[in-house]
Formats: sequence, C-alpha cells, structure tokens
Amino acid sequence: MSAEITVTDASLRFRIYRNPSPGLKETVVQQFSKKNKEQLVSEFDALKRINLSLRGGDRLGLIGLNGAGKSTLLKMIVGIYPPQSGHIHVQGKITPMIELGTGFDHELSGRENIYLNGALLGRSYRQMRQLEEEIIEFSELGDMIDLPIKYYSSGMHGRLAFSIGAIIDPEILLMDEIFAAGDAHFVQKATARLMELFDNSQIVLLVSHDLIQIKELCSRVMVLHKGEIVNEGDPKEMVDYYNNEIVELQVAS
Repeated sequence: MSAEITVTDASLRFRIYRNPSPGLKETVVQQFSKKNKEQLVSEFDALKRINLSLRGGDRLGLIGLNGAGKSTLLKMIVGIYPPQSGHIHVQGKITPMIELGTGFDHELSGRENIYLNGALLGRSYRQMRQLEEEIIEFSELGDMIDLPIKYYSSGMHGRLAFSIGAIIDPEILLMDEIFAAGDAHFVQKATARLMELFDNSQIVLLVSHDLIQIKELCSRVMVLHKGEIVNEGDPKEMVDYYNNEIVELQVAS
C-alpha cells in the first residue's frame, strides 16, 4: 500500500489563559470585576489554512523561524492536535521522531517503557515483544534496562527514547530536528540509523534549522511564517527565499 498525506485547508487555534491558576485574592476580585471571562482568555492562530499533498518518494523539508508552526504541523498530522477546521488524511503507518521520550513513566523500568511507548506509537504488544531485545541492544543500556528510568542520566534517557523510535522501519517518517543522544560513539550510530530510516521511508517530513541538511536531504521545501505557508518549491530556492525574505527582515526589525 502506497503511503500518502493530504492536508486540506487545515487550521489550528490555541487558547492562552492569562492566569490559569488564580489565587484566592484574584478569584474574589474577578467575581466583582467588570471584566468577563472572555477578557481572561486570548486566542491565536497556530496554523492557518494549510494545504499539503505528499506521496511515496516525497522528502519535504519544513523551515521557518521559531514559532512559525513547523513542529505544530507535524503534531497535527500525527493527531496530537486535531485541526479546528479542514481535513487531514493519512494513509500508512507514521513513526514520529518528535519530542522523544515525552510519554515515559519515570516510575517504570526502561523495559516497561518500551511497551508503553510502543503503544503510544500504535504498535501492538506482539510487535514490541519481537523488537524488545533489538531495542535494548541498540540502546546499549544492558542490565540498566530493568532499573526505573527516574534513575537514568539524561544521556541514558535519550538513548532509550531514540532506540524505541528508531528501531521500527516506518512508512511515514516525521522528524523534528535530527536527534541523537549520548556519547560520540552512540551519536555516530544514531545518525547512521536515522539515514537508514530516511532512505527506507516512503514519505519523510523533516523540520530542521540546519539549512545545509535541508538542501541535501529534501526534494521539496516549504517555508512557514506565522502559521502560514508563504512559499514552497526547490530546496535551494526556498532556502535563499527564507534567508532573504524572512531572516533578514526579522534581523532588520
């Protein structure tokens, strides 16, 4: 089955609560204040009318300033943030290399977290059972795998998270900055594995501030600015556009 992603007029709005946890004094004042609840909440458009179509073989790079909506778009495609309007159609299994390890339970062992994260990635217990030893071997955690991860160093935590996400060959790969954690040896091994994933995936969406990497790895590039697609096309042309029309104007202002 050929993988595909279609995003049609998808928009996403976030709410900002000015004081999400008011104290007793603030609560009493608010009750007698003329300010209504609407004044305590503001909204902003994180993504505006996004249209995107990807088929097998596509390698799309997403570039933009911090806050442009790049990571949010990946999360919307995964289903973490459902759009308020528009439609998203995904055909194929997604492996999201996004904020790895955020679903860990720190009271559970590394081994138990393999199954927990596998479930979050949509993998069955049987699939994770088959991959368990391969994940442990790749992570190089050895006997530490049965220790609660609250005792892990940040490097061990990152190695386990990466190993769970990177051991499964995806049909659709979403990558938010190329991630590698640990010592130089593990970083080299992780980078090589990422390139394998990149080559073996039918569709890749890559978010990165490394513009050289974007030009080398992607067949198309989309420029996001303030939640909108402002340009799309050839990687070199889009990187030049981004530097000249977005970055320089930002610096000048």
